[in-house]
Amino acid sequence: MQELGEEHLETAKLVLQYFKGNSGQGILLQSDSILKIVAYCDSEWGAYPITRKSFTGYFVTLGGSPIFWRTKKQTTVSRSSVEKEHRAMATVISDQIWIRSFLASIRVFVKIPMQLFCDNQAALHIAKNSIFHVRTKHIEIDCHFILEQLLSAELITGYVPSKKQVADIFTKALGKQQILFLRSNLGIFNPDAPT
Repeated sequence: MQELGEEHLETAKLVLQYFKGNSGQGILLQSDSILKIVAYCDSEWGAYPITRKSFTGYFVTLGGSPIFWRTKKQTTVSRSSVEKEHRAMATVISDQIWIRSFLASIRVFVKIPMQLFCDNQAALHIAKNSIFHVRTKHIEIDCHFILEQLLSAELITGYVPSKKQVADIFTKALGKQQILFLRSNLGIFNPDAPT
């Protein structure tokens, strides 16, 4: 903030231009859907250029309506793409558990297992496998946490192809068509748009 340059001004102009062109965007909260907590998570490996820490991006829905999303820099440097995905999965699961607990505190009980979708099949396979190998020892705590949730039947994991991974919008630089596609899948719409 103390040494703003020309590139910062150009970026600010682009952000304002986006807001001006999309001022009618909104989020529709559905009232007639099945009450379940579904999350999509993704991570960009070594994305922060100074420290090479990864970014985690995730998106949580309740009954198909978006309720929570976040982009966060991971606290440590990941040594592999599977490690950064496990860290992302553990972070999302913690927030899903918090959301379910919060809902229970206001007497809204979610009886259907939470769902978590990830686009890294290796991470999903290791999460379901209780046998840890030497190569995964550095992520063992996250693996145990995820496995515990899977074994308790409180969580179901699933694969989502990278092209349909809505969490990518929070972690990657994408082209216009992919952003428009993912934005429509996030539940964002323009109520003033002609039909």
